[in-house]
Amino acid sequence: MNTSEHRTLLMSGVGIVAAAILVVALFSGGSNTSTSPNDSTSSSSSSLVDIEPVTTVPGTDSSTAPGTDPVDITGEEPTGDEPCILTVRSLAGGDTGPSVTCLQEALIVAGFLNTAATGVYDNATAAAVEKLQTDRDLFVDGKTGRETALSLGVWPDEESLVIRTPPPTPGAVDLLGYELSSVATSGPDAPPLPPNSGSGRRLVFERAGQRIWAVGEDNVVIRSWLVSGSKYNNETPGTHAVYSRSDVSTAWNGKAFLYKMVRWLKTDIGAIGFHALPIRRSDNTPYQTDAELGNRLSGGCQRQANLDADFTWDFAQIGTPVIVI
Repeated sequence: MNTSEHRTLLMSGVGIVAAAILVVALFSGGSNTSTSPNDSTSSSSSSLVDIEPVTTVPGTDSSTAPGTDPVDITGEEPTGDEPCILTVRSLAGGDTGPSVTCLQEALIVAGFLNTAATGVYDNATAAAVEKLQTDRDLFVDGKTGRETALSLGVWPDEESLVIRTPPPTPGAVDLLGYELSSVATSGPDAPPLPPNSGSGRRLVFERAGQRIWAVGEDNVVIRSWLVSGSKYNNETPGTHAVYSRSDVSTAWNGKAFLYKMVRWLKTDIGAIGFHALPIRRSDNTPYQTDAELGNRLSGGCQRQANLDADFTWDFAQIGTPVIVI
């Protein structure tokens, strides 16, 4: 190898070594980079804090705070007040109390009374009731009973007013020895008499509860039973008396026989009274069963189970007082 070739080979080797040293230096410098404990950069093992995003109500540009629900402002807010219900079965001039207030509030809402509710059944209240009765084709007397209260939506659920006593044992009798029907009871087992239901020997008929009491001179309940009274407002409250009796009569429409009819009220289209379950003239079948007593099903009279009709026939002679509540 001559001198020129030797020099060229040596320079090539030096270049290779220099390149190698430069590469090593570069890699060595990168490996010395470190992170101090106070470095603000989080390590790969740290977790980010979740922040609940502000939510936008669909269809609007408004937002709600995190964790809250949008408020629905459509319509009126509920007041929480339930419609009032009468706690007595009839109201008239001079009456006072919560039921009168309830009636007056209903009359105000319906547009028939333009004064404040006072709890006193005064002349203005009676006049408002008469206006309602005239407007709604009811019997006009200025008093509030079932039909008037029903038209105002303040009459209580009727079944809640009916007291159903357990059926008596077979062959059980009342205080006078008459056999009890399946809807009758006697003595202390009977529901209590309504207040203001008279005195002395009498029959008491409570329309709301669809119940009759036979009361002795000593004010002891001899017998009490359920009936099916009128669907209409034609059972006039007050003190009446038995004025006529028939072993059998015919209904005003001529379609039924009414056995053991005991009449206590006269009307324009016929008499109202107590009688046994009506029997169809067409096929001699009853219009209803004993189990249906306690429901208003008649056109005016008070239908009774046959055993109760037997008792009434003997108890209610001409002149016997009938107190209708």
